[in-house]
Amino acid sequence: MNLKTLIPRLAIFFIGLPLIAFIVLGLPQYQHLAINITTVVFSALGAAELAGMLKKKNLKIPAGEAAVLGAAVPAAITAMVSFGAPVMTAPAALAAAASWILVSRIFSPEQELDDYLGRAAAGFAALVYPGLFLGWIIPLGLLPRADMVILTFLLVVFANDSLAWASGMLFGKKNRGIIPASPNKSISGFTGGLTASALIGLGAAYFFPGVFQPRYMPALPAGLALGLATGIAASLGDLGESALKRSAGVKDSGFLIPGRGGVLDSIDSLSLAAPVFYLAFRLLFS
Repeated sequence: MNLKTLIPRLAIFFIGLPLIAFIVLGLPQYQHLAINITTVVFSALGAAELAGMLKKKNLKIPAGEAAVLGAAVPAAITAMVSFGAPVMTAPAALAAAASWILVSRIFSPEQELDDYLGRAAAGFAALVYPGLFLGWIIPLGLLPRADMVILTFLLVVFANDSLAWASGMLFGKKNRGIIPASPNKSISGFTGGLTASALIGLGAAYFFPGVFQPRYMPALPAGLALGLATGIAASLGDLGESALKRSAGVKDSGFLIPGRGGVLDSIDSLSLAAPVFYLAFRLLFS
């Protein structure tokens, strides 16, 4: 990786991480409304970038419409978590968005109906990814000491990404190219990233026993399991987005974030890791 890419990436890490910590720890009002709104915005932007990639495969949906679909479920969950909206708000938003995808073009001219299936496929893709996955971050705000739980989740994923990148750069030259979807990924990178996630999970359980109170096993094995499960999901999320980009024939999903490419490039790991972390935490800890 050349300096032109390295410097922006390091700048984002050293500036972005303290900023995220401030949002999580300093703005807990309304069950972490600040994080919830950030999740909605990133879901919308990620879905818009996904629409750009899908267009290259002739699966066309306007970027603005994709953004609304991507934000629909996270926005509904935010209304439930932060403002006490009825529990049916999120399922209703999902049903309304899916209905829109099905019926919004039924009165289109006959010559446009040839594209209807592709547009519907693109619409459902934008509805699900990344929004439906990222939406799992928002209920974390309802947990006791949600600030520490959310921060742990973000650290598990970001540490995985950062150490995977560093390990791959330092030790991955001779063990990469195994996964065609992302030839630059290496066994060393995967091992380093998973190690970082495991250590964050262990550290959270050890240093914050009042937050991470285990249900069925001692705290440290539970923390290890939480870190490993989330780290594996984060790595798979990164690879999944790489496969999408490779299929679309693009290097980056966008250009909004210097050193990383697009928004989707930055939230791919978070997206798949969010439901895994939430469910694993609820299973392993009280």
